[in-house]
Amino acid sequence: MSNAHPLVRAVEAEWGALYRAVRVPIARRGLAAIPLTLVATASIVAFQMLQHTIAGAALVQRTGVIQASLPLWQELLRTPLSLFVPAPDLPVWGAAVQVFLVFGIAEVTLGRWRTLVLAVLGSLAGTLYARNGVRIGPHEVFGLPFADAFARDTGPSAAVVALAVCVAWRYRAWFTGGLLVLGLALEQALLPNLAGAEHLAAIAFAITASAYGEAIGRQLGRTAGALRSALALGPIAEQVRRTGGQLAG
Repeated sequence: MSNAHPLVRAVEAEWGALYRAVRVPIARRGLAAIPLTLVATASIVAFQMLQHTIAGAALVQRTGVIQASLPLWQELLRTPLSLFVPAPDLPVWGAAVQVFLVFGIAEVTLGRWRTLVLAVLGSLAGTLYARNGVRIGPHEVFGLPFADAFARDTGPSAAVVALAVCVAWRYRAWFTGGLLVLGLALEQALLPNLAGAEHLAAIAFAITASAYGEAIGRQLGRTAGALRSALALGPIAEQVRRTGGQLAG
């Protein structure tokens, strides 16, 4: 690799570790390695079909559609399902492809349950930000227009953004993660909208969660190392004590 072209070295540094982490389980188990991703992708398609029927649209509205104007408890209850309710007026394949790719990569690199928790919390971060942004009003720095309180707030994009940032952080794909953050920030600056604001909230959550998790991991590693040292030195210290006692006797 030392004699490789600089571009090849850059690609290896950015994506090499991530590529290997994804390739091995997929090569070994195929689609069986990503059951959560398959269920999530199928849910996107199912909800899209359901909400285009008369009875299904009413059911989706009651169980998976959230708005900042709803009571908080309703938003919290509906948030997990709202991830899988795509915008009815946009092509469903876009949301499905996003979920399949990003959820799939996250599932095999971060783990199934961590992926699910981060996806739900990332979406919830955007939802709660929208609620508070509307409350403080459009004239404050982080405020949102009052009309956003009645905007339909569904879809997997905030969860996808949060997972993408977490994976980039985990595998040190700094250029990719930075480009994603910069692109979404510029989009929101040039074309402010509710979805863009929620994406930035999801990014803030993902960065905080990644940094905190890494700090906790380092602390646990240091604690475990100290315990191992103490356990290893215990028998030696006891032997020294006994030898000293024998010599003194």
